[in-house]
Amino acid sequence: MIGNNLKLLRKQFSKSQDDISKKLGLNRSTYSGYENAVAQPSLELITRICDYYNISVDTLLRNDFSTYDDKNWKSLQGAWKQNAKGTGLRILTSQVSDNNDELIEMIPAKAKAGYTSGYADPEFIKELPTIRLPFLSKNRKHRTFPISGDSMPPVSDGSFVVGEFIEDWTSIPNDTACIIVTSENGIVFKILENNLKENKTFLLSSTNSFYEPYAVGVNEVIEVWRFRCYISMELPSFALEEVQISDSLLAIKKSLYRIENKS
Repeated sequence: MIGNNLKLLRKQFSKSQDDISKKLGLNRSTYSGYENAVAQPSLELITRICDYYNISVDTLLRNDFSTYDDKNWKSLQGAWKQNAKGTGLRILTSQVSDNNDELIEMIPAKAKAGYTSGYADPEFIKELPTIRLPFLSKNRKHRTFPISGDSMPPVSDGSFVVGEFIEDWTSIPNDTACIIVTSENGIVFKILENNLKENKTFLLSSTNSFYEPYAVGVNEVIEVWRFRCYISMELPSFALEEVQISDSLLAIKKSLYRIENKS
């Protein structure tokens, strides 16, 4: 049933096998084998497919799409809301201590590129180093991500940013600093403006005004982590005047972006 569901889902969204296989980093024959039930996709791959279509894993595995009528398909195409709210099945693999306390995994720089494919793989997560930060809430899930570049001062290149897992993306306030894990751009640390209700996107901005704001569709988002603190071997050197100027330029750029992209 999974294979036929994948085929019907692809056709309903007017996608070709080439479109889907390229998005998933597969060759066409491999993906075709999944649709024709020659092979079974892994849970990690199923998760990525569901992320792409903005549907829950539960929906793909438990329903027979061949029985769907126009009303069912219309409801499914609006399922991004369920995914964004975290009410569907969203896999979060984590490590726990001997006392069953959740540990804070640290994503090394060398593992950063593989995170978008390994985030739901217990074997990948199990190999990550862990740290303890006792001042963080034990009732929240945290993870530490490496940051590169100069787009988010005072957080400098080589720092590690600690994020708190956000289940309901629709509840994120505007101008929230977040680590966003995307299928297209991997792990990014940005200031998030929540435009899900308006156009199913997040507008991402940098504190360094040199960088232009850009939008990501909810279908590209895998995880969102709210900024909680960062770890750096360097003292911040960003002056107050620079912060104020950068904030002003950022506000102008965001306004220009909205005007240019207003439909």
